[in-house]
Amino acid sequence: MLQAAESGPPTATAILGSFHVSWLTLVLLASAGLYLAGVVKLRRRGDRWPLARTLLFLFPGLGAIASVTMSGVEEFDTTLLSVHMVQHMVLAMIAPIFLALGAPVTLALRTLPAGGRRALLAVVHSRAARILAFPLVAFGFFVVTPFVLYFTNLYELTMRHEWFHEVTHAHFIAVGCLFFWPLIGLDPLPGRWPYPARALLMFLSTPFHTVLGLTIMQSRTLLGGDWYPSLHLSWADPVADQALAGGILWAGGEFVSVTMLAVLVVQWMRQSDREAKRIDRRLDREERLSQEEAEWSARTGIPIAPDGAPTAKLEDGTIPEADATRGAART
Repeated sequence: MLQAAESGPPTATAILGSFHVSWLTLVLLASAGLYLAGVVKLRRRGDRWPLARTLLFLFPGLGAIASVTMSGVEEFDTTLLSVHMVQHMVLAMIAPIFLALGAPVTLALRTLPAGGRRALLAVVHSRAARILAFPLVAFGFFVVTPFVLYFTNLYELTMRHEWFHEVTHAHFIAVGCLFFWPLIGLDPLPGRWPYPARALLMFLSTPFHTVLGLTIMQSRTLLGGDWYPSLHLSWADPVADQALAGGILWAGGEFVSVTMLAVLVVQWMRQSDREAKRIDRRLDREERLSQEEAEWSARTGIPIAPDGAPTAKLEDGTIPEADATRGAART
């Protein structure tokens, strides 16, 4: 923190040339290792796992988190509010989207032993998971969190206490995952809403980022109390930097919201296309069975009832040509 303040304004060299390690680094490495182990296990037994899911989870997902917590961004995020706001956007609104698209829960369910699958399913379908994954609950956390953080003394505490700073990072990621996972995630989750409701919820989240960004831009009270002025940076103006931070939050929130709406529309269209194909297959199957029944009826002279069963039996009481299964095939 002080080293960043003394080294001058953030540059590409300062950001890329710094490396920060914390407990979050270990979590990222463990997550990447477990995910890749699952993919390898699937491949070895001959099962397919989409390469796109792996790439999305590892690079714009875990990689985005690493880029703002293990690089010089982590050093400057307690020096400039604008840098912190970039970090906030990545942790809460960008990385969780790609983590959700990586479908790690689905991968785990396909690779864990029977006991592990039962335990994971118990967690996914637990009462706590149903409450936290309910879209309105996640929406509340997602919207309220930044207001509570920035307009109370909590933000100043994150600047002065490193452990609280790290907990805030984890909170951003968790809240982002809670919000985006039920909206666009591919994993099985309880109580998932239909696509129109998901799109509406995403649309409703947009004004809150606009309001928050504009409020920060126009505020004459510095966030973090006297933290930023106390650094005495000759190359930074805390008031101007706060205005820039508000603009980043406003513009970034708008961009992510519009992008998410586009992703939801695409997913909705794909689901509709799959549903249409499923209905077409069912209608084709019923049409083929009806044609077969009509040919059989014309050949035997026995009419077919609406349920697909013959309306007449042979003298010994049996159904001609053992077509007792024909009615079952129709259903």
